[in-house]
Amino acid sequence: MKKVCSAFSQSAAELKELRSVIVTGLLIALSMVIEGFTINLGFAKINFAFLAIAAIGMLYGPSVSFFAGAICDVLGYLVAPDGTFFPLYTLIGAAQGLIYGLIAYRKYVKRTGSQRLAEVMIRLFIARILDVAVINLVCNTAANFHYGFLSDRTVGAAIAARVAKNLIELPFDLILIAAILPAVLAAYEQVFKKQRISA
Repeated sequence: MKKVCSAFSQSAAELKELRSVIVTGLLIALSMVIEGFTINLGFAKINFAFLAIAAIGMLYGPSVSFFAGAICDVLGYLVAPDGTFFPLYTLIGAAQGLIYGLIAYRKYVKRTGSQRLAEVMIRLFIARILDVAVINLVCNTAANFHYGFLSDRTVGAAIAARVAKNLIELPFDLILIAAILPAVLAAYEQVFKKQRISA
């Protein structure tokens, strides 16, 4: 519990750094751009906007990524409004950010070389799988029923459709995580020469 509280306090301290605010803002903007390139397969819509939120969680932790997830949802609605604004989805977006921040933030600081790369990828893989299981399958399905979007379906049918979509998407997600996010971390630390200390 102390480690979780420490992660939140260290993450909140990141908000005092201009660098952190600027990079977070750029990643939120990138998320909006990626969102516009959704791949529509007919039976499923695939997008990789989660990568920006995952990067924020990895770099700045749960406090920052929680707010970034909420901001992404609100901005997404303002940029491309589609009907009524539903606050529950904003909370779900914040929870998505929270997952990446709790699992990936500062967990690899004692590692070096290939061990460090493995630690980063494993934690991000775990975070993505939890994101899919908790946010995509449970929270989004529940929110859709709450707002009446799935009134013509049973819970089982709705979850089955989401499971199929996410099983198709997950391998691509994990490949992109492995290809992009360790490089993002390395570039970030190289540019800012940020010395990570043990959490």
